[in-house]
Amino acid sequence: MNTKNLVALSLLVGMGAVLHVVVPGFFLGMKPDMMLTMMFLGIILFPDKKSVLLVGVVTGLISGLTTTFSGGLVPNIIDKPITAFVFFGILMALKNFKLSIYTAAGLTAIGTIVSGIVFLGSAYFLVGLPGPFTALFAAVVLPTAAFSAVFMAILHPVATNIFKRAKLAEIH
Repeated sequence: MNTKNLVALSLLVGMGAVLHVVVPGFFLGMKPDMMLTMMFLGIILFPDKKSVLLVGVVTGLISGLTTTFSGGLVPNIIDKPITAFVFFGILMALKNFKLSIYTAAGLTAIGTIVSGIVFLGSAYFLVGLPGPFTALFAAVVLPTAAFSAVFMAILHPVATNIFKRAKLAEIH
């Protein structure tokens, strides 16, 4: 991993952190985790195990430190690296196909749902949930997945164009 990759991933995580802080919580202290979309974009742009581990761990720490969910630090630290590697695995399974806007958006929705399940499951066992799992999943995770997919559909072409021009990532 070179310095350019680290700087690019840091910028993506930083933008994700700002989005994570400014988006308000809307259901029992939970809010959409916009850092996920930036983490997924980082994995798409830099699909190697070291980058995936780094962006997953850092995203988990920052997301956990800025969460409005009571006791959400540890569940975020558990959730993000697992989600990052699941997303990476699916991305690698599809590596023979051209990554389109639709694929990136669909993978983002799937990754967000995986993240929601892992987060809610780990929070349930570690600190408890402020409401029923299914209600939290339906009220927070599913709308976040839809919003994140649309956000990725807008963000992916812009980011890939910028990264191609700056020669920061090998994008196919």
